[in-house]
Amino acid sequence: MADLDPFTDLLDYPMYVVTAEAAGERAGCLVGFASQCSIQPARFMVWLSKANRTYRVAEHAERLAVHLLRSDQVGLARLFGAETGDRTDKFIDVSWHRGPGGSLILDGVPAWFVGRVESRIDGGDHTGFLLAPETTEGHAGSRPALLTLNDTHDIAPGHLAN
Repeated sequence: MADLDPFTDLLDYPMYVVTAEAAGERAGCLVGFASQCSIQPARFMVWLSKANRTYRVAEHAERLAVHLLRSDQVGLARLFGAETGDRTDKFIDVSWHRGPGGSLILDGVPAWFVGRVESRIDGGDHTGFLLAPETTEGHAGSRPALLTLNDTHDIAPGHLAN
């Protein structure tokens, strides 16, 4: 099978923090594999590593919250990307509030949405969660510089993808 590195090494896409809650457990992780995948109806796909605790919680979640980060929010990205929820409660020192359906919304991010999980798709070492947006909030009129893949190269993942 071909290696995608010659192609993907040229990309610099936004990074996201995805949060989930199910059965009284909360989790969140840094995600680079995500994209809008339909305009009408609006749909967004996020891919979570099967090695990740957030994946295990999201398997049972009805909704996920997807957050964009500003380029100066590397500390938040490091918390959700380098720490594992298996050992650390990532929400203790982070400002957040409850959103629709009890979802976990991080405060201070430039934009977020909550999506109902419509389906889950096996993609190898990641599973795709197809989300139907229910609520979106962003700072209208402003376009802050977003945190991208190139801003996160020095963040060692809390779990390797397998």
